[in-house]
Amino acid sequence: MIEQVFERYANDVHRSPQLTANFVANLIAEIRPPKPYQVEAAVKAIQALCYLLNNDPQKTRLLREAILKLLSEHNPISLFVVARHSAFSGFFTELRRRISHKFLPEAIDTSYLIDLFALFFTKSSDELWVLAVPDSVWEQLIIAIRFEDASTNVTEPCRQNLLEATQVLSYRIAALGLEPELLRNHPELEQHNSPFITQHTELAEFLASSGNKVCNATASPDVPASDFTGEDVADIKHILVMLDQCNNIISKIRRNSTQTGTSIQLTLLLQRMSQQISRLETLLNIIDHLNCGKTANVEVVQLFKALVYSECHKNDVHEHWQENMELMALRVTENASRTGEHYITENRSDYFALMRSAMGAGVIVGVMAMIKILFAKQHLAPLTEAILFSLNYGLGFILIHILHFTVATKQPAMTAAAIAASIDASDGKSRGMDNLVAMIACTMRSQMAAIFGNVVLAIPIAMLIAWGTYYFSGQHFVSPEKARHLLADIDPINSGALFYAAIAGVCLFLSGLIAGYHDNLAVYNKIPQRLRALNWLQKLLGVARLDRIANYIENNLGALAGNFYFGCLLGGMAAIGVLFGLPFDIRHITFSSAFVGFSMVGLDFMLSWQAVLFAALGLVLIGIVNLAVSFGLALYVAMKSRKVRFKQWRLLLGNLATRLNQHPGEFILPPQKSPIDNLTEK
Repeated sequence: MIEQVFERYANDVHRSPQLTANFVANLIAEIRPPKPYQVEAAVKAIQALCYLLNNDPQKTRLLREAILKLLSEHNPISLFVVARHSAFSGFFTELRRRISHKFLPEAIDTSYLIDLFALFFTKSSDELWVLAVPDSVWEQLIIAIRFEDASTNVTEPCRQNLLEATQVLSYRIAALGLEPELLRNHPELEQHNSPFITQHTELAEFLASSGNKVCNATASPDVPASDFTGEDVADIKHILVMLDQCNNIISKIRRNSTQTGTSIQLTLLLQRMSQQISRLETLLNIIDHLNCGKTANVEVVQLFKALVYSECHKNDVHEHWQENMELMALRVTENASRTGEHYITENRSDYFALMRSAMGAGVIVGVMAMIKILFAKQHLAPLTEAILFSLNYGLGFILIHILHFTVATKQPAMTAAAIAASIDASDGKSRGMDNLVAMIACTMRSQMAAIFGNVVLAIPIAMLIAWGTYYFSGQHFVSPEKARHLLADIDPINSGALFYAAIAGVCLFLSGLIAGYHDNLAVYNKIPQRLRALNWLQKLLGVARLDRIANYIENNLGALAGNFYFGCLLGGMAAIGVLFGLPFDIRHITFSSAFVGFSMVGLDFMLSWQAVLFAALGLVLIGIVNLAVSFGLALYVAMKSRKVRFKQWRLLLGNLATRLNQHPGEFILPPQKSPIDNLTEK
């Protein structure tokens, strides 16, 4: 079949540009395996083509001339320049483009090689086999085509196109280096010579001298550097140094964003600059090899695979979203990680301090549950009821935070990021694995202490409120019918309690992301500094008091926002279910515990021991689902944002089981000395 493709092309004496493009497309179709994962079939097809070319110089000449004709006559600059389709547009602009082109693909202009690529690789799965074929096999094909045998008048236009592509990329990198968003995060670029500008100056000198086609000293280690002069050597070494400095600045800004915050615009800008710098380095290496009269097979294969990947993923919405959101999620979870460290206790004093703060939260939750029942008794419109429930929960959680109390179920969304950081650091090493197991043990016992503190006071406070109401008014706070209804709501078998507990777990997870986002927002947008600059606030509060408020907002904006929105999510979920006719509601262990306390008084404690055990079982299962869902989602996002691919799960579980068997008490009560401290001393 490959021979027939060559014969049809050889028999056409005109060989129009369209016929040339069809010839290359047909060859690729012959190489393409029936299934994208059948890489061996593609390898055999490429090797068969290599055999044919090595034994038939006429066919070799036809393929070589066809490829060089495409590279010289079909405006290839745009193909070389675009590292990814998202390189030159904003996040939402590119997202809209990809979604719209999924349904209505763009028109193909055959005068551009980047559009012809869509005719060569027509299936989105082509990148699977192209990338899977070993580089050595593609290099064999390049060697078989024998580009070095082509005449200069054919290769020179291709070389000039490469030079023009490097110039375009250099212009764009220099322009991006002057973006206000970049200068704001790295002001040194305005105070010193910017490598983003210097690289263009160096490239201009390179382009001026590269016409000599003289190999540079670095590419020929056997030739002394003294034999070369600046007038007759096209040297890329200085340009690569400048590009390396550009990459260092990008890496520094990304590292500093953990303290200074980030934005979608900055994230996209840094990604765009990294892509273009990488592509410029690849093109420069190819040109340098050409100037030396050498082949650049390795670089050409890398460029070819990158171009195929870009073409196959040009309308991939999932990839675009994932690439940008992983970088944003890293910044958000970094803030949550720093907060989560406060929820992990390593010694007994911190452990009991956490339990006391959880008890304080249990008192407030008991009052919040009382207010919620009072609102429910009014039988208001669903929207009004949802607003009141949300305000009750949101303001109550804010009060809990202001008083430095702890809600147990708020922990997983925060501690998951800290554990993900520990997983990233361990990387399967024995010392790192021991530290990871110790941190998980600390987290589990801290979580148990917080839950115990919440529940142990939420139930008595609810009973006390219900008994006080009955004592002073002669009527139960909740009627026996309402009490039975509240107990039925936590029935793990005959109600949707566990499903609703999972919904509450999702709300907990979202509140953790919201907290991290607002912490990032406060730092990146300099909200505390802007508050201090408001003249009317200075006059109203005074400079000293305003400074204290600004400092508090700087350190607590994320926590306040996360708590308030968590309350809104809990309070509004039932209304969303009513609005859309969906079975939406929430079950939260602390509030469910308070409702059990109200129900027991409402029924005059006339419950069988089986009913009490069944209610306790419902509370335990609701708590487990709350924690498991919120922690699992938070850990997944934290690990994805760090690009952590933890493969030692079996080893981790084995170490956890060993630690649980040897030191079960560590998962309930901290030892006299922290295990992490013991490991550190070793």
